[in-house]
Order: sequence, then structure tokens, then C-alpha cells
Amino acid sequence: MSDSLSNIPYDELQIGQSANYQKTVGERDIQLFAAMSGDCNPLHLDEDFAKTTMFKQRIAHGMFSGALISAAVACELPGPGTIYVGQTMSFLKPVKLGDCLTVRLEVLEKLPKFRVKIATKVLNQHEELVVDGVAEIIAPRKQQQVLKVNLPPVTIG
Repeated sequence: MSDSLSNIPYDELQIGQSANYQKTVGERDIQLFAAMSGDCNPLHLDEDFAKTTMFKQRIAHGMFSGALISAAVACELPGPGTIYVGQTMSFLKPVKLGDCLTVRLEVLEKLPKFRVKIATKVLNQHEELVVDGVAEIIAPRKQQQVLKVNLPPVTIG
């Protein structure tokens, strides 16, 4: 299948198994996240305001990194059919516009009833840990390959 996603079922997951997911944070991402979430904190949207803060510049929403973790779990490890049960996150460093983020996932523990604990780390292009956490998911029971959905175009303005 071209442009498809496949998963790794519970029985095939191994402790220590890992996967990565990357995304560069752009202006469009910040605008779309603000519009979608309703989070209009000027720290994310207003350069003049952001200059008066401890960061001295605009930064991405913290939960933008959380959304990337969700994408990594849904698309990479274990992949399609995964159900989120919980997520802990510590925000360690700000994410700036232009940062290239890498979500690193690692299987930590397999639990009963198809549940799995996965380390969720987000690093910037300098290999600095910006978000650290653990996800608890319900892994798919069987292997699947699905077509990747084409997302509709979205305009801002």
C-alpha cells in the first residue's frame, strides 16, 4: 500500500523497542493549534508581548508537543488502532518557532489486557530534552495496514 500506516500488535511489541517521529515547528502550526484549541495566550501569538516574558520570544504551546507525542503513538509505535489511556508530561524547556522536534518512543512495560507503558521524550535539534513523559496505551491486538487519510487543506486568515 502506498501512503499507508501499519501497526505493531501487542504480542509483537518488545521491551526496549523504539520509534521516532519528527516535525519542525512553523508559524502555521502555532496559528492552527491556537485556532483548534482556543488557547490564545499572547506568549504564543504576540511577539511584542512575548519579549516581555522570561522567554524573550514567542514559544509553541506546551500541548503542541503533546499532540506530536499522540501522533507518534498513533502513526509509529504501536500505530493505527492504538487507544490512549493516559499520559504524564513534564515541560523542561521551551519549544521555539523553527525548532525541529523529534519524539522518541520506547516500550517500557507490557501490562495485562493489552496495556503498554511507553516512554515519551521530545527533543529539539540540539538534542535537548524539552518534554519528558510516559504514555499508557491499549495496543492493537492484530496487525493492520491502513491507508493514510488525506487531510483537507486548511487556510488561516
